[in-house]
Amino acid sequence: MVKILSYPITVIFYIFFSLCLLIFHPIQWLCLNCFGYQAHKKSVDVLNWCLIRCGHLLGTTYQIKNASTVPTDVPVIFVSNHQSMYDVAVKIWFLRKNHPKFVSKKELGKGIPSVSYNLKHGGSVLIDRKDSKQALVAIKQLGQYIEKHNRSAVIYPEGTRSRTGKPKKFSENGLRILCKYAPNAYIVPITINNSWKLFRYGMFPLGLGAGLSMYIHPAMKISEHSFEEIFEKTHSAILSKIK
Repeated sequence: MVKILSYPITVIFYIFFSLCLLIFHPIQWLCLNCFGYQAHKKSVDVLNWCLIRCGHLLGTTYQIKNASTVPTDVPVIFVSNHQSMYDVAVKIWFLRKNHPKFVSKKELGKGIPSVSYNLKHGGSVLIDRKDSKQALVAIKQLGQYIEKHNRSAVIYPEGTRSRTGKPKKFSENGLRILCKYAPNAYIVPITINNSWKLFRYGMFPLGLGAGLSMYIHPAMKISEHSFEEIFEKTHSAILSKIK
């Protein structure tokens, strides 16, 4: 019965979700080209607030724990498990004080209103998963960027989304590069739960009533730990709160 009900609700959701992306695409262009980075960043924040509110149409709720503990005015590397595309909107809005930038696959850099524009012009990097050399160079540039501007990078060491909530194997390569080129950064592990339930049936229909939560773990300063220690502690922290 719930799945049957989700069909018409999903249609309504996609209408509003698509309108948000279409409306904010020219707004982003105008903000960036006429008023600069800060205005563009504000437009992206508001866009993702709207996308989160669209989630309420599906009965989605959001619970964020320990957001106030994240260091500000310093470079930060958020390391998180990955369950759905909604993970991104949640991080952009609730971590907006840290100006989060993403390591994303290059396919997202074209053809998606608002999303592609922000990834290409907002400070994130696009990587080719089939070209490891290009990917590592791009991640290096992101590390240098957050180090210079005291912003944050979000990296998903699983590489791709877990469609069941069960975490996949973590890769250390991308995080190692970020740590090397942002030596003054803080590592902040994040555990996401239940966002995969939005897509339990696939892209259509969407799941109803998902209780999405984001648990933010204590920060670790890179310069005070070896990389091996950072990776192990980060991995353990993320897994400790997965439900």
